[in-house]
Amino acid sequence: MPIMNVADKFEKVSEMARRRGFFWPSYEIYGGVSGFINWGPLGSIMKRKIEDKFRDIFLRRLNFYEIESPIIAPERVFKASGHVDHFKEPMVECTKCRRKFRADHLLQEIAELSSQETDRMGLSEIWEEIERHSIKCPDCGGELSEPKYFLTMFQTTIGPYSESIGYGRPEAAQGIFVEFKRLYEQVRERLPIGFAQIGHALRNEISPRQGPIRLREFTIIDLEFFFDPEKPQCPLLDEVADEKLRLVLAENRLKGDETPIELKVRDIVAKGYVMVEWHAYFMALAKRFVASLGIPDDRQRFIEKHPWERAHYSAQGFDQEVYLDRWGWVEVAGFNYRTDYDLKGHMRESGVDMRVFKPSDKETVRVEVKIKPLIQNIGRAFGERAAEVLGILQNINPQALLTAFNENGFYEVNGLKITPEHVEVTKVEVREKGKHFIPHVIEPSFGSDRLAYAALEYAYSVKEDRVVLRLPRDIAPIQLAVLPLVNRDGLPEKARAVYKLLINEGYMVEYDESGYIGRRYARFDEIGVPLCITIDYQTLKDETVTIRDRDTWRQVRTEINRLPYLLHDFFRYKINFEDLGEPVEKQ
Repeated sequence: MPIMNVADKFEKVSEMARRRGFFWPSYEIYGGVSGFINWGPLGSIMKRKIEDKFRDIFLRRLNFYEIESPIIAPERVFKASGHVDHFKEPMVECTKCRRKFRADHLLQEIAELSSQETDRMGLSEIWEEIERHSIKCPDCGGELSEPKYFLTMFQTTIGPYSESIGYGRPEAAQGIFVEFKRLYEQVRERLPIGFAQIGHALRNEISPRQGPIRLREFTIIDLEFFFDPEKPQCPLLDEVADEKLRLVLAENRLKGDETPIELKVRDIVAKGYVMVEWHAYFMALAKRFVASLGIPDDRQRFIEKHPWERAHYSAQGFDQEVYLDRWGWVEVAGFNYRTDYDLKGHMRESGVDMRVFKPSDKETVRVEVKIKPLIQNIGRAFGERAAEVLGILQNINPQALLTAFNENGFYEVNGLKITPEHVEVTKVEVREKGKHFIPHVIEPSFGSDRLAYAALEYAYSVKEDRVVLRLPRDIAPIQLAVLPLVNRDGLPEKARAVYKLLINEGYMVEYDESGYIGRRYARFDEIGVPLCITIDYQTLKDETVTIRDRDTWRQVRTEINRLPYLLHDFFRYKINFEDLGEPVEKQ
C-alpha cells in the first residue's frame, strides 16, 4: 500500500467526504460561514451509528437513561451553572480589516507558546506577549487591538420581550441538572444513576478554522453520572481493571514532560491518580469505545488538566485525545468530576431542593421551615399571575425563601416579588433516620462530530491507487451493495429480488447495475461498504451469490437463503468474513 503524504490527508478526506456525501461546509452558495458543516446522506448515518454505539455501551449495558431537553434556556439557568461568568475567551481585533481572532490561539500559532502557558494568562499578560512578539493580523498584517473577553454563548431573547434573555446551550448537561429532581423520582430514587443527552450545542467561537474539529454548532454527547459522595467505590471496576490507559499526568506536564505513562486501571486507582473510581471506569469504557471506531490504542491518550485549564465546575479533569495528521493531539472527549457544583448552583438560584434522602439507623433531629401560601393575599396581590406564584411556592426551598426575606425583605422570581404577607412561615422539629445530601457527578462528554471525523481519517486508505474507506463494519453507513454482474440475461431481476430480501431483513443496502463491475466495486470501497454481493450466472443455476470483502478483496460463495442470519452475525462481530461461505479462487 503506498504511503500517503500525511500533510494533505485532511484535504484528501475532506474532498472524498464532500464528493461522496459525508460532510461539507455549510452555506457554500452564499460564500460559506466558518464553524458550520453539513453532514450529508452517508455522514449523517455514520454519525448516528456512532451515537447508537455510545447508547449501547454507556446506557443500555449500564441501565442508564437518555433524555431530550430544549437547546434554548433562560439566562438564569446559565447564571446558576456559572457559564455567564466563565464561558469567555480572549479576543483581539485587527484595526485595519476588522477581523477578530482568539488571542491565545494567535500566541500558540505565531509565538509558539504552549496552551499551558496561554491558559494561565490574563488579558494584560496576553497583550504583553502580543507586543513582545510583534504579532500582527494574520490576514492583512494590520495592528491588533488590546484583548478583551468575549462571551462564547449565542444570546437571544425568548419571545418579544428584550429583557427575557436566553442562551443557546453550550453543553447538554444543564438540561439534565435542571430536571434532576424529577428524573430521580422517575427512577424510583435510585443511586448511583446516569442520565445522558445527545443533541446540538452552540458555541459562538471567535475564529474557528479547523473544519469539523472546531464548530459553532455541533452534536454533543453528555452523560451525567450521579452518586453518593460517601460511597464513591465503583462495583464494576473489575470489568476494566486490566485495561491499560495512556495518561499524561498534570504533575509531569508541569515539568514539561508530556510523555504518556501506560498503566492498568487498577494501578491508576491504587496510586490515587483519580479522585473517584468511577472516573477511571468511564475512561476505560471510552478507550474501548473510541478503539471500536477504528482508532488504535497508541493513537489515544488521556491528558490531565491543570486547575487553570479545567472548566469552572471541575474538581478533576482528563481530556481524551486522538492523534490527527494535520492538528496533532485533538480532544474528542472530556471526563470531569463536577462534584455537587451544578445541583448546588441550581438549588441556590431556583430555591428548589435538589437534595436526596439517605436512610440510616441513626436518628437525627433537625428544624425544618414550612411555608403555607396565604391564597387570599396572593390573589389580591398578583391577580392573573396568582397561579404562577402558587406553583413557585410549591417547589421552592423554604429555607431559601426565609433567607431572602431576612436579607431583602422579599423573594423575587420572574419579576414577581413575594413578601412575608403572602405566606405563613413556621418552624417544626423533624426527627429522621437518615440524612439529606446533594449527589456528586462524574461527567463523560463526547464530541460526536470530532469522533466521526477521526473515524473517517483513520479509515481512509489507498490500495492499488484506489481509495478504500476501512470503516468498522458496525458504523459503515451502507452495510451491503447488491450488484448484478451484467445488466442482462435476467441477472438484474434476480439481483433486485436479493436486494429486496435484505432490505426487508433490516439492512442498509444499495443496488447498482450501472457500468463495469470493477468500477462499481471501487465506488463502494470508497464509501466504506463492507460487503458487495454479486449475482452472476451461477446464481441462476444454484441460488448462490458471491460476497466480496472491502478490505482484502477476497471473495466467498454462499447460498442466498443463508444470507440473513450469516450477515446478522457478521455485523455483530460474532463471525468474520471467512465464515460467510466457501472461498472463491481467483481466476
